[in-house]
Amino acid sequence: MTMAGNDLGGLLGGLLCGGGQGGDASSETGGAGNILGSLLGALGGGQGGSGGSGNALEGLIGMLTRSGLVDQAQSWVGTGENHAVSGAQIAEALPDETLKRVARETGVSTEQAADEIARSLPTAVDRLTPTGEVPEGRSIEELVREQQL
Repeated sequence: MTMAGNDLGGLLGGLLCGGGQGGDASSETGGAGNILGSLLGALGGGQGGSGGSGNALEGLIGMLTRSGLVDQAQSWVGTGENHAVSGAQIAEALPDETLKRVARETGVSTEQAADEIARSLPTAVDRLTPTGEVPEGRSIEELVREQQL
């Protein structure tokens, strides 16, 4: 497991709990944060992962959009209601190796990882994009910290 994935997982776990203190963020949301942290780390969102023109959130939204999940991804970024996505759709949208890495790093099956990503990703993306746009030029860590203020 990468340290950046662990750190990011903790940040995302807090975000999924509504931000702030949330010391009682049970293992359910902490686990979701770890899975999302591992996913974003695998996509280049770990510490110092700013080698490209965007961040892991932009890359993930683009990947989902190219996989036919345009309406769902846009609903999470936008300010309206979040559309649901299934684990099977997530498994189809993500590269096999990425999903296998997330499962391996978090100790769950690929099916469980896809299901958890499907459950928690809409909330995480929604909270990371409060203005209805994916912020450019900032890391996931910066976005999470901003939303926890």
